[in-house]
Amino acid sequence: MNESPEETKNTPADPGAPRPEETGIPSGVSDTRNQQAPPDQQHSDASSPEAENWQPTDKKPGEASPLDGEEPETPLPASAPETPKPKRLWPHFLLGFMLLVLLACGGAGWLAYDFLKSPGTDPAVAPAQDVEVTVNPGTTFRTLTPELVRLGAVRNADKFILLLRWMNYRDIPHALKPGRFRINTGWTPQQVIDQLVNGSPLLDRVTIPEGLAWWEVGKRLEEAQMVRFEDFDKLVHDPAFLRHWGIPFDSAEGFLFPDTYLIMRPLELNEATAKSVVGRLIDNFWRRTAPLWPGGKRPGPSGRDEVRRLVTLASIVERETAVPSERPRVAGVYANRLRLNMLLQADPTTAYGLGEGFDGNLRRKHLDDEGNPYNTYKHPGLPPGPICSPGLACLKAAANPEQHDYIYFVARGEDGSHVFSTNLAAHNKAVREYWAKRRGK
Repeated sequence: MNESPEETKNTPADPGAPRPEETGIPSGVSDTRNQQAPPDQQHSDASSPEAENWQPTDKKPGEASPLDGEEPETPLPASAPETPKPKRLWPHFLLGFMLLVLLACGGAGWLAYDFLKSPGTDPAVAPAQDVEVTVNPGTTFRTLTPELVRLGAVRNADKFILLLRWMNYRDIPHALKPGRFRINTGWTPQQVIDQLVNGSPLLDRVTIPEGLAWWEVGKRLEEAQMVRFEDFDKLVHDPAFLRHWGIPFDSAEGFLFPDTYLIMRPLELNEATAKSVVGRLIDNFWRRTAPLWPGGKRPGPSGRDEVRRLVTLASIVERETAVPSERPRVAGVYANRLRLNMLLQADPTTAYGLGEGFDGNLRRKHLDDEGNPYNTYKHPGLPPGPICSPGLACLKAAANPEQHDYIYFVARGEDGSHVFSTNLAAHNKAVREYWAKRRGK
């Protein structure tokens, strides 16, 4: 049937024909293609069986058609052109931040390494030298750091505090022992810390010679800045202190043992520090003389008389001769005179009784003074107590005096030796020879 295009357009669609929506083809696309087809082809296609299954395709030559048994692809609707996505910048920022962190860590590490390995004072500024730092009781590293910086032992206080914080030493008072410490300005911070924590405080060498009276010992200790003399004087006459140490006299005379001591100089001089120092000397006496006592230990109350005799006799021997070989012989002379109930007639005892003000010139009036309890020209037996602190050799000599018959001795000359005699006539002769030598000078 021959119809015009207008009629075809107005003719109702066949109810059995597929709708554009059912075929999956947009209606706009389908209408456009139908409009482009010739009229006769439109009529022919609409009436032919193939028209019912026809679908537009972009099939290229050689490609398989959906009609060949494959499932047709659903065409995508037309869309607007895609806008370019913005570039992601956060990876660049993250990388830059990580580089900054690495640079900062590297710089901090280098500064820490430089501080740990650098001396307190730059060698280019000043050569390394020893300095002394005083640590008072309760001092912490925090309070001590400014002094270390002032002495040139630490270069940077803040870095030093950070190091101490890392080592857990900053606020630990007991980490520091009181005392004086010697450190070097050429040491590293860790060496300074090790010396203050693990090192030993400085010890001062104090020598107490044999034969000194108690006041001479006290002055020597005061000069060494170990005690105050007034504290020392009070202590060596303190009855409770003397009882504590088993001293059977009214003073510690004779028990301030002569020796060379290494003592930490007290940071504060008072009675307590004096007690520590004096106790050190007396303890040394008992330890060094232990073999001289029965049982090898300090005598008890029953041995007090022997302690009095031995220490007093040893002190006289100490002041009478400086020749080591003569000490047992001199002890034997006084042992013989005591046995014979003779006056000891020892010049050193009489001089000791004159006290600290004695000028060293013993006169006749001194020998005739009965008011001097230590004047052995007037008082028989041993004096009331020791006249000095004797050394171990004289204590041994007093404990084991030489066995002989000598009861006199007089100085021979300038060498300090003596002439010993068994009778007064021989003794007087030796005395005349002595004075002849003196006058002949």
